[in-house]
Amino acid sequence: MSTLFDADAAGYDEDTFHPYVAEQLIGGLAPKPDLLVDVAAGTGAAAFAALRLEPAAVFAIDLSPAMIEIARTKAADRDPDGRITWQVGSAVPLPIGDGEADAVVCASALHFLGARALTDWRRVLCPGGKLAFSVVSAERFRPTGKFADVFPRDLRVPGTLEEAAALATDAGFSSATAQHVTLDQGDRVRQVFAVFAEA
Repeated sequence: MSTLFDADAAGYDEDTFHPYVAEQLIGGLAPKPDLLVDVAAGTGAAAFAALRLEPAAVFAIDLSPAMIEIARTKAADRDPDGRITWQVGSAVPLPIGDGEADAVVCASALHFLGARALTDWRRVLCPGGKLAFSVVSAERFRPTGKFADVFPRDLRVPGTLEEAAALATDAGFSSATAQHVTLDQGDRVRQVFAVFAEA
């Protein structure tokens, strides 16, 4: 599947919706985590946004070598202290030990990873650790083209805020809340659910 995302890497940052969603997710996390994990990091929108939380370290992983290469290039200016570690690899399971992360964020990718990702995020988070992820809406989500066949069948795409929050609570998280994230891009209005929960 990495080749699908490699092909989109060069123009990925032209889409302003992804960094907008990432900013909303980071805004719901507590400051100064020891380790924040950015799952399916793409070109680094959430990882770079997370630096304003003053984390001790950020671990960013993505399946696409091309996406990670773009992120590393941007990091020269955006992460001069080198707090972000970039890794090419599968995001499920994460190469993180049980209970080692203080926060996990996943922007715009759960519908590629499937429900098993939620279980893995619960594993890597310490007690009280924070989770923030976005997920597409059943009302708006219509996979087509090259991505239509790669979506996992184990994820119930939510249609309401309650169903979005239930993705987290069903995986063992507590205090789950969900909200709409909407961006009017002129030619179309984009919207996803943002979910915040605690391990």
